[in-house]
Amino acid sequence: MVTTVVFADLVGSTGIFERLGDATASRFVTQLTTALSKTFEDHRGRVVKLLGDGLFVVFPAEGDALAACIAIQARLQDKPVYPGGQGGAPVQMQMGVESGDVVEIDGDCFGDAVNSAARLADLAGADQILTTQRVRDALAPLQQSQLRSLGPIYLRGRTDATEVFRVDWRVDRDADATIMGVSMLKVALNARLEISAAGQTLELGARGEKITIGRATTASLSLNDSRVSRVHATVEWRGGQFVLGDASSFGSWVYMGNQSEPVVLRRTECYLVGSGQIALGCERDAEAAPLVSFSVTS
Repeated sequence: MVTTVVFADLVGSTGIFERLGDATASRFVTQLTTALSKTFEDHRGRVVKLLGDGLFVVFPAEGDALAACIAIQARLQDKPVYPGGQGGAPVQMQMGVESGDVVEIDGDCFGDAVNSAARLADLAGADQILTTQRVRDALAPLQQSQLRSLGPIYLRGRTDATEVFRVDWRVDRDADATIMGVSMLKVALNARLEISAAGQTLELGARGEKITIGRATTASLSLNDSRVSRVHATVEWRGGQFVLGDASSFGSWVYMGNQSEPVVLRRTECYLVGSGQIALGCERDAEAAPLVSFSVTS
């Protein structure tokens, strides 16, 4: 049966438990997930299970799932919830949405769509909703206009790249709005990339000049390691995104967000999302791996 799956995870739950203690934090998380369950149910969602610091929800239609996720993110932005009172940072959620065949056994749900939604939630940053081309194709035009492509990304457990989209649910619908309903101008003008390695830090703004990463001393970001090619990779602003292009002999491993499995580039490209690390010429677990850290803000 074709079903839309949502995984919604609480960001930084470990820190909440450390700060509040297990008993207080458990009560807080239970109250939060109970409240969020009601919002999902109001949009025709069924909570399959609570996952300690998150929820696993299924929907009969993609549009309902996306609307529910946006409603929750907007609610947390408009009325911030603070663990243990006003101290510390407010609650943030990261969400993944996928659609596909799902098998239900004894009230639980299984299938590729379930795995994909979980991987997307892991990949998402704070306050983000990530989804796929399959979900996009099923949405009405107005909801489609809220999606912004992040390009092909390899999700753990899949051999083929998946076209991933970010939901721009916070974009103001003001005088800059396009005929499709949303303007990307405000986001694009404020976008910035910070990238650092070996004691060097560079910033790239929207429409800024291309950054080169490599072993050559003339590279914008130079790393002296035999696994790094002279011109190993480039980062540039293109089409409203920061694009990392691999030009190396051995490849680049890109780790984004909380995702443990990397996007592996070999003379290919990917968009940089949120924050993470780029391992040049090897996986980041390799001995003394040459690592580049990045962070994208808008």
